[in-house]
Amino acid sequence: MVRLLGRSETRPPRRPGDPHAPHERRQQDGTGPRRTRAGRLWSAVSGRSVAGQVFVLQVVIVLLLVVSAVVAQVLQVRHDTSQEARNRSLAVAETFAHAPGTVAALRSPDPTAVLQPKTEAARKASGVDFVVVMNTDGIRYTHPKPDRIGKKFVGTIAPAQAGHTVVEEVNGTLGPLVQVVVPVKDAQGNVVGLVSSGITTEHVGGTAQQQLPLLLAAAAAALALATAGTALVSRRLLRQTHGLGPHEMTRMYEHHDAVLHSVREGVLIVSGEGRLLLANDEAQRLLDLPEDAERQDVRRLGLDDDTADLLASGRVATDEVHLVKDRLLAINQRPTDLRGGPPGSVTTLRDSTELRALSGRAEVARERLNMLYDAGVGIGTSLDVTRTAEELAQLAVPRFADFLTVDLFDAVLHGEEPQPGDSLRRTAVGGIRLDAPLYPLGERIRFVPTSPQFRSLHTGVSVVEPRLGEAPGWLAQDLDRTEQVVEYGIHSLITVPLRAGSLILGVANFYRSQKPESFDAEDLALAEELVARAAVSIDNARRYTREHGMAVTLQRSLLPRKLPDQSALEIAYRYLPAKAGVGGDWFDVLPLSGSRVALVVGDVVGHGLHAAATMGRLRTAVHNFSSLDLRPDELLGLLDELVGRIDQDETPADGATAVTGATCLYAIYDPVSRRCAVARAGHPPPAVVRPDGSVEFPEVPAGPPLGLGGLPYETADLELKEGSRLVLYTDGLIEDRERDIDDGLELLRSALARAADSPEDTCRSVLELLPARPSDDVALLVARTRSLGADRVAEWPVPADPAAVSQLRSAVNRQLAEWDLEELTFTTELILSELVTNAIRYGREPIRVRLLRDRSLICEVSDGSTTSPHLRYAATTDEGGRGLFLVAQLAERWGTRYTPAGKVIWAEQPLS
Repeated sequence: MVRLLGRSETRPPRRPGDPHAPHERRQQDGTGPRRTRAGRLWSAVSGRSVAGQVFVLQVVIVLLLVVSAVVAQVLQVRHDTSQEARNRSLAVAETFAHAPGTVAALRSPDPTAVLQPKTEAARKASGVDFVVVMNTDGIRYTHPKPDRIGKKFVGTIAPAQAGHTVVEEVNGTLGPLVQVVVPVKDAQGNVVGLVSSGITTEHVGGTAQQQLPLLLAAAAAALALATAGTALVSRRLLRQTHGLGPHEMTRMYEHHDAVLHSVREGVLIVSGEGRLLLANDEAQRLLDLPEDAERQDVRRLGLDDDTADLLASGRVATDEVHLVKDRLLAINQRPTDLRGGPPGSVTTLRDSTELRALSGRAEVARERLNMLYDAGVGIGTSLDVTRTAEELAQLAVPRFADFLTVDLFDAVLHGEEPQPGDSLRRTAVGGIRLDAPLYPLGERIRFVPTSPQFRSLHTGVSVVEPRLGEAPGWLAQDLDRTEQVVEYGIHSLITVPLRAGSLILGVANFYRSQKPESFDAEDLALAEELVARAAVSIDNARRYTREHGMAVTLQRSLLPRKLPDQSALEIAYRYLPAKAGVGGDWFDVLPLSGSRVALVVGDVVGHGLHAAATMGRLRTAVHNFSSLDLRPDELLGLLDELVGRIDQDETPADGATAVTGATCLYAIYDPVSRRCAVARAGHPPPAVVRPDGSVEFPEVPAGPPLGLGGLPYETADLELKEGSRLVLYTDGLIEDRERDIDDGLELLRSALARAADSPEDTCRSVLELLPARPSDDVALLVARTRSLGADRVAEWPVPADPAAVSQLRSAVNRQLAEWDLEELTFTTELILSELVTNAIRYGREPIRVRLLRDRSLICEVSDGSTTSPHLRYAATTDEGGRGLFLVAQLAERWGTRYTPAGKVIWAEQPLS
């Protein structure tokens, strides 16, 4: 270096007039003054020498280091500030969201009143800037500034609404801040609200920001010292090296080695070739490694294949659980070359055997809670005793038991309370296999006194038999069968009585075969809870069965069992009860005078015994009113008053309304005129199928339902050709929850159009519209019309002259002879003579006589008067009053009906 500095030939020649040239020459020849200390320092820092270059290089390096340190410190401060803000905000939000009472407060009537004081206390205690509780739509319930309560939260909440945590950095009114949004979940995991907390980075990083000027000052001082101490750079470097001498470095290595081998987690370092480079003491203990394991291939250390392949692969693994010998190890693995390091991987091992055992017990408890929840929603879905027992079997097998049987008293299956001495019947059987040698389904069983089932039934206490092969009382039940059960592998039993209050309905038996564990006390508690829930549902189903049977019996006793004999209509009918409950749908066929027939279909609103009883009362009332030969509108008016009185006067014990109304359609068909008078009260219109197959719904005025009152009813007169089909029905045929009434009418029209001609075929075709058990009762009445021909009807006008009676008798005698009814001539003459004489004497013209030959001989005398004759017993001194008595004695039936033009007195005589 000295030589290079002294070579003058390498320097460029000085230009003439250079002011430094003389001075340089004086220095070179030694004639000038000697260089001072300041000059030497300037020469060192000017970069003209190697020392100067080293100085400049050192200054640059120090400057770069200082700048890097300052920048790194600033970035670290910012990162720490942001991370601290995130951690603090997240901790506060999660703590408040999971705090007891938060869910209840959100569901309270005034969440703000409950949560505002708590959030302010939490904000002040934690040092965050705000803690805000809001609903799932982001509307604030709390805020440090009360005027912002009730307003929309500013921030991202969509992930939190889906159950995730949101962390974001925003520029708010307080400056840059970090805010966290955490969902509040209820016990079922549903998001019921949101909690947000936040803090400005200025509040978190204030101390670090205050230290930044001091750091910059120290950096400037260090730079100044480096610049001023050029001569001491080497010495300081040496001094720094001595600071990291062998003793200190050895001590630092010993500390690292002590920490490595003292931690409770195993640590492995594996090279890229799969060789074990390092294993601490915990890793050697957990994996049971040989002493010379280091430097060996991990596949040759005696580990299982899965664990060895994982260590050799170097892939990323997070909490993978491996069974190594008798330990469950949670393994985490990361590669070492992610940031330019040597190839290989670092693996940590954690013993989770005890944790997994605790987790297994927690999983068992969770499964039992889930089973109880499923029992609450899955047992008792129907009011059927057998189905409820089957639901218990389906729930318990195979989650709790391998086999389950339910034995109920026969009386329970029929809705009655069991009596002492009754036998049991196997009602439900569930199992993991179908070939178990247990009593089959439907078997009638009598348990011996030593059996667990007998003891449970008579004491009401559950019995556990952990080892059936060693239970002599159970073995004595049926020696052959119990021996087969034990050989089959069934080894443990729990017997629980089905108790509903003080009533024992039967017994449930839980068996285990595939699971090796015997039943214990915890299993008994779960079995009793399951059976208790099933017993309540079975008892409810038993009560329903009894009440439903009573209602069905009452309803069937009130409906017509057979149709009366008549010649005007060919009738077929169907009645379908609802799948649940008993309704008030009804129908009837009532023969009237003059060969006419009344058809009636009705529907009492509601279900149950009261609806069925009311239906019977209405049917009886229609029977009575029809005997008065009233027109349909008049009869419906009387029924309306009756239903109104029932609603008004009869109230059940619970205070509810007895009947809310009823609907009815009443039709009278006359085979002579082939006309049908129809009136309806809130009932669907009838359908008419013409002989050519066309279907129509005639316009019949729709009156209000029975019981409402206030409006009169109207009658529509229809003319029906012979062979037409009149279809009457209730609304259950055309209307349900999934179908509108208009759609139902169209479906009915289609079914009637494709039905065959007979009423029976029509009924079958129409009922194809319905399921096997409809949701509402359905009554269907199909009547094909017949006519009474002119050859079976005779009619004569009668003048108001007593002398005309003899002429009428002659005409009647000739007609009876033509009909081959001479044996009825005498009685018919007497009846007509009396009726015609009364009409001439007490009635008004016009007077007419009509004879009808049907199933009986009908004599009708009509006149224009509305005065009704009355039957009375005449005294011995009375001259008159014996005519109607004579008519009543000679005729099978007689009566009076009123017409718009007057009245008709009729009498029927049976045909032999």
